[in-house]
Parts: sequence; C-alpha cells; structure tokens
Amino acid sequence: MISIKKQNKMNGIMKNIYLYFIFILSSVPMNLFSQSIKSEDNYTYQVREENGDLNNDGKLDKITVKMDTVDETRPLRLQIFLSQPNGKLALAVSSTKIIEPQYPVENHGKFNGYQIPDFFIEKGILKMWSEIKGGNITYDFKYNNDNFELINVIKLTNNATKGYIDENTIFTETKFNLVTGIRTETDEISGSAKALKVRKKRVVIRPLPKIQDFKFSDKELY
Repeated sequence: MISIKKQNKMNGIMKNIYLYFIFILSSVPMNLFSQSIKSEDNYTYQVREENGDLNNDGKLDKITVKMDTVDETRPLRLQIFLSQPNGKLALAVSSTKIIEPQYPVENHGKFNGYQIPDFFIEKGILKMWSEIKGGNITYDFKYNNDNFELINVIKLTNNATKGYIDENTIFTETKFNLVTGIRTETDEISGSAKALKVRKKRVVIRPLPKIQDFKFSDKELY
C-alpha cells in the first residue's frame, strides 16, 4: 500500500506537470491556430474551375480558384486535383502565392486593378493568363516528375501613356522558352506588319520553376 505521504507527493508531482503543460499551451500565440484554420477554411467562394487531362492518363483532372471572403485583402487559392487509378481526384497542388490578392496590403484597401487570372488546359498544358501593367502575360506549366514546371512565357505590353492606343503606340511581344533558354523580344508599331526591332538572348533557368513555388510578383522576372 502507498502511504498517505507518498500519495500526497505523487499528487503534487502530477499537479506540477499539469500546470507546466497549461503554461506551455498558454504561451503559444492563439493567432497561430486561428491563422492556420483561416487559411484552410475561408477559401469558400469559387471563381474559376477548369477540367482537362494534365497528367496524360486519359482522365479529367480539375483546377479551381477560390477566394477567402473573410480576409480583407481577398486572397485567392489555386488548387490542382489529379485523377487517380480508382477514378477519384486527389489534391496535387495548393498555392496562395501564385495569384495577387484583390486588395493587397500595400494598396491600403484599394483594388489592385486587375481581374482574377484565367486558367486553361490545352494539350496537357496548364495555361495561366494574367493582366499586367500595359498588357498581359501567359504562363505554361507542364506536368513532369510529379511537378508542374514552368516551360514557356508569353508577355504582351505596349508603351501607351495617354490611356489609349494610337498609330505611334509600340507593342512588345516577349517569348521565353524556358526549356531551350531562348528569350525573344519583338517591337512593332500598331497596324504595321513589319517588326521595328527584334532582340534575342539566351537565359538559362535551372531547375525549371515549379508552380507551388511560383509567386505573382515573379512576372517581373520574365
């Protein structure tokens, strides 16, 4: 039998252990838990959905873009679901970095000025079309070795400064094949079939950027 003295001692030890864990839990900022829940649960408003074969198995895969309607910046989350042998879809990619929030923090509550990017699936390639200042940019991602790699970028911009395009506006088309590393810029005058200037150079990026690491601000790199 355990004596009353030993029992009281054991009770004291258990009480101290209990208080220690209460202290540890109370030291963890509650916003860490709320942020985790928030980032996963509040992306409830779907703004984009596209279906097509991305992993070349003859079955339909799916991409969705959903908005967090609780966060004041209105962030967006891209998710890619790939078909499985059992016929179900499994989440392969989830990213909140690839699309700029509608009301970025640095804009102090103002709209970013761009529509939410469009996504297309063409011949197994995932295409992301986005508005940028003075034009638009299209990214091509290809599924390879369990990753979606950026393989091609096409950017169209113009130098119009008056708010409209006239006969003096110069359009620049940039084509960047990341697989070969060839980057070509072509300048043209509005309405002209002849190029003003063509600039070509080789830019090698290895490894190829993966979609889960891609950020909306990376448009400045291409």
